[in-house]
Amino acid sequence: MAFEFPIHIYWEDTDAGGIVYYANYLRFFERARTEWLRAAGIHQRTMREQTGGMFVVAEASLKYLRPARLEDELIVTVQLQEAGRAGLLMAQQVLLTEPGTAARTLLCEGSVRAAWVDAQTLKPKRLPSDILQKLNP
Repeated sequence: MAFEFPIHIYWEDTDAGGIVYYANYLRFFERARTEWLRAAGIHQRTMREQTGGMFVVAEASLKYLRPARLEDELIVTVQLQEAGRAGLLMAQQVLLTEPGTAARTLLCEGSVRAAWVDAQTLKPKRLPSDILQKLNP
């Protein structure tokens, strides 16, 4: 089951025509992943302080299907696809909600690979087992 995070589109998210600027979808993905971790009991600053490690995006791929616009209500999803020894692969989507209905329209989809690295050296290291357990109950 995918984690869901709501986002409302403001002027700051759009270009002059009121259409969401393409790079902002990466920001929406990041916010959803952060909230997904938080919902699993993983707080990134605490995690870094306690383990000396952190996640960094190693790869991202997005496919844009339809534009989001000013004042749209979106749902951004995160679904863990793969948990390895040194990182995670997540599938993500941005969906437009239809007010007053359960209907949703897919606007953007993609995948993000996050590597676990030493926070000081940025060299890959083994992902702590307690983090894996929280993400893969």
